[in-house]
Amino acid sequence: MSGVLLRLACTAAVAAQAVLAPAPAAAAPDPHRSVAQLLTELQQLYREAEQATETYDATDVRLRQQQAEVARLDGELARARLALRTGRADAGRLARQQYQSSSDFSPYLQLLLARDPQHALDEGHVVGQLARERADTVHRLAVAERHKDQLARAARRALDTRLSLTEQQRRQRDDVRARLAGVERLLAGLTPDQLGAVARLEQTGAPGPERNLSAPGPERDLSASGARGDDRPPSGEGMRAVSYALAQIGKPYQWGAVGPQSYDCSGLTSEAWQHAGTAIPRTSQEQWDQLPKVPLNRLRPGDLIVYFPAATHVAMYVGAGKVVQAPRPGDRVKLSPLASLPVLGAVRPDVDQSPEAG
Repeated sequence: MSGVLLRLACTAAVAAQAVLAPAPAAAAPDPHRSVAQLLTELQQLYREAEQATETYDATDVRLRQQQAEVARLDGELARARLALRTGRADAGRLARQQYQSSSDFSPYLQLLLARDPQHALDEGHVVGQLARERADTVHRLAVAERHKDQLARAARRALDTRLSLTEQQRRQRDDVRARLAGVERLLAGLTPDQLGAVARLEQTGAPGPERNLSAPGPERDLSASGARGDDRPPSGEGMRAVSYALAQIGKPYQWGAVGPQSYDCSGLTSEAWQHAGTAIPRTSQEQWDQLPKVPLNRLRPGDLIVYFPAATHVAMYVGAGKVVQAPRPGDRVKLSPLASLPVLGAVRPDVDQSPEAG
């Protein structure tokens, strides 16, 4: 990370001039704070930025779904209007027929005065059929009118929701940018010695108090995981997901991105599993909430490691105690130790798939 930190520090002065949403000003770094404290503060800022990114991503998913719903309703409304025009044309035709065949005599008198009563009866049967057809057409027309009105109201509500989500997404985008600016301000205030020390400490993993979460038990025992080389074999889909994720190493982190040129953390994991043939939720929080949990001492390549109590970061386990991840703004997709951040737990997208035969 040292190169990343140095690059961010050099560009922070320029980035700070960008027009961003207001954010609480980051306190100037205290030169007397320990390197561990600086790293903890940086991780907190990154975590806040990633939380804002995950919220943005979730809204983006909802917005795409709403856009599809608006398009569906617009198409259905267009078809309903076409059917309504056809029904009105039919109703007009029948009205003209009724007018042209109208008479001052009742059907009873027409039958009495007819030269051929049987012909009159047959003609009356046809008239009755026309009357029933008229009634059916009027009924269909009324139903079509109601259906069109219902669709118009639903399309209006869907459009209003889409516009609301668009505005919500804009505010969340500004929040992400503001939090990233806070990271840049903190980095810009560090001395070269502090930058180097923070980078070296990060390579060793999370600071002591953050390395483990509170829940005890073997599922929290990272030493019992694949770090000792006793990984479970992956499924065929898991192997394809891992291969895809590893092929992205070196590509930049970008919030909200799902490739192919850049990724955020959950964009990488969701796209890798999509490429493998299994669709999973878009955000790290949804991945944690919706995918089956697995103990950390039973990991296999392809499993997703979720970090921090709020499930704001995710990486893909590749075996031997390593994960591939899109770590943070300013960094690139890379391999990292599984325990480089505080682990919340693991989930398995392909829990129903058998391990691939060796």
